[in-house]
Amino acid sequence: MSDTYTFAPAYELPHWPFVPPPELESAKTVRHPIVIVGAGPAGLTLACDLASRGVRCVLLDEDDTVGVRGASSRGICYAQKSLEIFARLGIYERVADKGITWSFGRTFSGEREVYSFNLKTDSLSRQPPFINLQQFYVEWFLVDRIVELGLTDLRWKNKVTQVAHLDDGARLEVETPAGRYAIEADHLIDATGANSPIRTQLGIETHSSRSTDRWCISDVRFKKPLPVERWTWVDAPFNEGRGVWQHLMADGVWRIDYQMPEDCDTDHISRPEVAGARLREQLGPDVEFEFVWIGPYGYRDHLLDNFRHGRILFIGDAAHVVSPFGARGGNTGIQDAANLAWKLALVTQGAARDALLQSYHDERRPAAEENLRVTSRSARFLAPRSSAEHTMRRAVVDLAARFPFARAMVNTGRMSVANAYPGAPHLPDGACTVQNLALAWRSGRATSVAELLGEGGGSSCLGLWFAPTRAQAAAAFDLPPELPLRLVAVGGDSPLPTLQHDDTLAGHLGNPSAGSLVLVRPDAYRAACLAQPDASCITQLLRATLSLR
Repeated sequence: MSDTYTFAPAYELPHWPFVPPPELESAKTVRHPIVIVGAGPAGLTLACDLASRGVRCVLLDEDDTVGVRGASSRGICYAQKSLEIFARLGIYERVADKGITWSFGRTFSGEREVYSFNLKTDSLSRQPPFINLQQFYVEWFLVDRIVELGLTDLRWKNKVTQVAHLDDGARLEVETPAGRYAIEADHLIDATGANSPIRTQLGIETHSSRSTDRWCISDVRFKKPLPVERWTWVDAPFNEGRGVWQHLMADGVWRIDYQMPEDCDTDHISRPEVAGARLREQLGPDVEFEFVWIGPYGYRDHLLDNFRHGRILFIGDAAHVVSPFGARGGNTGIQDAANLAWKLALVTQGAARDALLQSYHDERRPAAEENLRVTSRSARFLAPRSSAEHTMRRAVVDLAARFPFARAMVNTGRMSVANAYPGAPHLPDGACTVQNLALAWRSGRATSVAELLGEGGGSSCLGLWFAPTRAQAAAAFDLPPELPLRLVAVGGDSPLPTLQHDDTLAGHLGNPSAGSLVLVRPDAYRAACLAQPDASCITQLLRATLSLR
């Protein structure tokens, strides 16, 4: 094959028109309940989630398209929790149809496989463990869904140039192709990413660090048949003994990440002839391929002390950045948005006190801390910083090929999971995710956890009452009608809407005894279990968990 390397035609990204906002025609400063800045995965998920709950917001973005110009893949691995969120928001089918579903991963040292895993083993959800899809497609689907829902004022080519705290909100100065205007917000959400100008203007410390580890991404198409699996090399012979990741994405494009020397010239490693030589070493001399995109990157991380500053809240990379090992970046931002959306909805609708928003920080910052710990350990394994760490890694890799106990120590990126939340005044026992199990009503009609939470479009919790007696279920009629709670029986013969008893669901929720009620929050987290519920303790639990008025 010739040493002349070709690039595939670029993706054609959608563009949306600039529409002059009404504030340009008025000298009056308009106040909006919720303003989101940044139309990336986190900001779009939040806007879509709010709209699905009947809540309006304004979403500002300085561009008129999704992704980045140049159409690199960026984030590609969407974890089960994120996919469950997409199912509730109505875009999962598009993601699944376009993306690549996978659950199996292999890790190699040289030519030898030392470790493998199958994420389906512990999966109960309707959604698979992972789908690979270029980030701009997910953003595109979210925009389409937001437009379909019709409640979001999505303003393209609206660049926020200045933000100021107010005692009861925030003030924004915005620049557009048609002029400047100012708006105010009861609540401002910064979803502008790792280089947040809002965070910089407000002087908020990020505690950032940058790794000397360097990588080069190659998005490439080729005709060599390979299994749809995540392959990782700790020390690839075709990359001078350094690490490599290999994933298939949509459109037949493979994402291959090559670890580079720390002192490499980033321009040099990204040249087509240099990247092509690496790929030729990997694929062999006779495999035809074409590049879609090539680019270098280095790891960085940061973490805000507080994700909430008065009426300004930070989500996604604006709040935290982790190394990309295990897909814990974009997925965490999507899950930030899902955590915040129902809380903002309740507060905006006047049902909950503003204190509920503090629980966003109380829950999502520990999640970000855990992701930082996990990804930092992966980074040390893939890029040892001392001779002792190199020796340790060699020993682990060698032992893993022969002994099962060592395989858990091979750390090429612990895959993203839905973080558990620690105990807090509003969550005495902490909280853990509830997978989107397939369920059935007593009539036999199919449903699921996500469908139960999504029905009605509100921000209600789900009370799963296991085999309540008729006398117990009567308590449902004594509950205050304004409580954001939907009660569903699991088995039994009560007059409540009743699901068929399901051992899998019971086991997933900790095998509650007959008569117990499990409270599942709107973001599909198990919040509490009441052993002998009555109207009074159910009401007390809801008021504490949701900071109800």
